[in-house]
Amino acid sequence: MPPPRVDFYVSEAAGVDARLRLACRIAEKAYLARQTVVVLFDDAALLPKFDEMLWTFGDGTFVPHDAVTTEGARCEAPVALTAGPLPADHADVLINLGSTVPNHFEKFARVAEFLDARPEVRAAGRERFKTYRGKAIEPQTHNV
Repeated sequence: MPPPRVDFYVSEAAGVDARLRLACRIAEKAYLARQTVVVLFDDAALLPKFDEMLWTFGDGTFVPHDAVTTEGARCEAPVALTAGPLPADHADVLINLGSTVPNHFEKFARVAEFLDARPEVRAAGRERFKTYRGKAIEPQTHNV
């Protein structure tokens, strides 16, 4: 299996909402392309906020999603939200909203990383970028 494609989306706006809105857009694009998506958080407190944003981020948009709480569980929705356990049946797109490179990222075809203008978020993003490069993956950067 080839290594995943890794894309970094960089916003000039600061704040967690800028990052989450951008992640909503990418989750919607993947859903509309009939791909399965895992949205991974290292801060479980952000999961309910993102859940709500998936309902409200755009007029007339709906991205079917559900939370996964058990490792290897099946997820009926095309978008799985989790603070750790990965669903068994989603492997197209990993949206990483954590601060480190996730374990098992290689099982996905694509990884999407999100940075906003906060210095600590940019610094953590640079570390993830270096980690991917160290694994012979050349991440792509998109300024949005």
